[in-house]
Amino acid sequence: MTDAAPSRAVQRRSELERRLKLRRARETRFMWYGRTAIFVALAFLAVLLGRIGLQGYTTFVDYRMTAEVYIDPARVDAADPTGANYDLLVAQAILKKVGERDDEFGRASGLMMQLVSNDMGFKLLEQVRDNPGLIGQTLKVEGPVRADAALYFKGEIQRSTPPDSRKLNDRQLDWLDKLEAQGAVSSGFNTHFFTRSDSTEPEQAGVLGALVGSLLMLLVTATLAVPIGVLAAVYLEEFAPKNRWTDLIEVNINNLAAVPSIVYGLLGLAVFINWLAVPRSSPLVGGLVLALMALPTVIIATRAALKAVPPSIREAALAMGASRTQTVFHHVLPLAMPGVMTGAILSLAHALGETAPLLMIGMVSFVPGVPAALTDAATVLPVQVFIWENASERAFHERTAAAIIVLLVFMIVMNLAAILVRRRFERRW
Repeated sequence: MTDAAPSRAVQRRSELERRLKLRRARETRFMWYGRTAIFVALAFLAVLLGRIGLQGYTTFVDYRMTAEVYIDPARVDAADPTGANYDLLVAQAILKKVGERDDEFGRASGLMMQLVSNDMGFKLLEQVRDNPGLIGQTLKVEGPVRADAALYFKGEIQRSTPPDSRKLNDRQLDWLDKLEAQGAVSSGFNTHFFTRSDSTEPEQAGVLGALVGSLLMLLVTATLAVPIGVLAAVYLEEFAPKNRWTDLIEVNINNLAAVPSIVYGLLGLAVFINWLAVPRSSPLVGGLVLALMALPTVIIATRAALKAVPPSIREAALAMGASRTQTVFHHVLPLAMPGVMTGAILSLAHALGETAPLLMIGMVSFVPGVPAALTDAATVLPVQVFIWENASERAFHERTAAAIIVLLVFMIVMNLAAILVRRRFERRW
C-alpha cells in the first residue's frame, strides 16, 4: 500500500506536467497564429499602398514647356482674334526652336502638337482676346507637355520599345531631348493637380472639383445624419418604453446597417430624384443618399456610447432633483460625447468612400468645373477614381492612383480626428 500511493502521485504529476506542456504548446501556437495573421495583413497593406504609391507618385511631378510665339498679324485678325489656330502657332514656334521646318502639308506641326498641351494655345487666345494690341508681338507662354511626352520624361515610355508599340516616334523623342537640353522643358511639383478639375486631357486633369464636391456632399450628410441619428439614439436609449415596437425598431436599425449601399442609391433615385425632383448628380442628392446610409451607424454608435455611461451618473442627477431631460442632456450625453463624435466621424469617413449609391444617382457624369452650390452638377473623389480608371489613356491611370492617395489621406485625417476626439474627452470609470 505504501508503494502504490507514491506511484499514483508520480503518475498524476507526470500527467499534469504533460497536460501543462500541451497547454503551453497550444498557447504558443496561438500566439504565432496571431503574429502570422498580423504579418500577412501588414504585408498585403504594404503591397497595396506600395503599388498605389509607385503608380501614382509620378502624377505629382509636372513637366512644363516654355515657348516664345510670334502673333503674326497675317494669321490673327484683330477684329476676330478667336478665329486663329493658336495651337498651330505654338507648335510652329517650338519647331523653329528645335531647328525643324514644317512641310507644305503641316505634318511636322501635327507631330509637334501631339507633344504640346492645347493649354498653351488657350492661354495665348485669352491674352490676345483681352488685349488685341498684342498682335504683331512675340509672347512668352508656358504650359504642360502632353501626357505621352510627360510619360517619356518620367521613363514610362522607353526609346528601346519598338516604334509600333509606343505612341511617340523617334523623331518626336529627338525633339523632346533637344527641348530638354535647351532648358525649354522644366519639372516641378504638380500644383495644377490640386487646382484644376476634370478634363479630357490627362495633363490638365485635377481633383479640385472632386474635392469640393466631396466636401459639399459630406456637409449635407453631416448636417442631416448626425443630429437626427444622435437624437433618435437618445430617445431609444433613454426615453422610449421597452416594448414590442421599440424592439422592432431596434432590429430594423441593425438590419439597415447591413443593407448593401447600392440599395440606398436605388432609394435615392426613386425618392429624391424621380419623386422630389432634387437635381441629379448634385452634392445635395448625394448627401441625402449618404445621410440615409450613415443614419443606422450613427444611431448604433451613439446608443453604445450612452450605454457606457455608468448608471450612477443618472441616479446622482435624479437624486439632486434634475428632471429626466436635464439628466440626459446635461450629464449623460456630454459624458457620452467622445463615443458619439467618434461614431459620427467614422460613419462620415465610410460615406466618403462609397461609390455604388452615387453611381445610381448620376454622379458618374463628366464634370469639368467646380460646383459653386449644393444643386450644381458635381463629382466626388471615389467616382473620379472610377472614371479615370475606365479611361483609355495611359496617363489617366497614374492619376487614378494619385486620386486614391488623396482619398486615403482624406480618410486618414478623418480617422485621426476621431481618435484624437476620443482620447481628448474620454473618461475612464
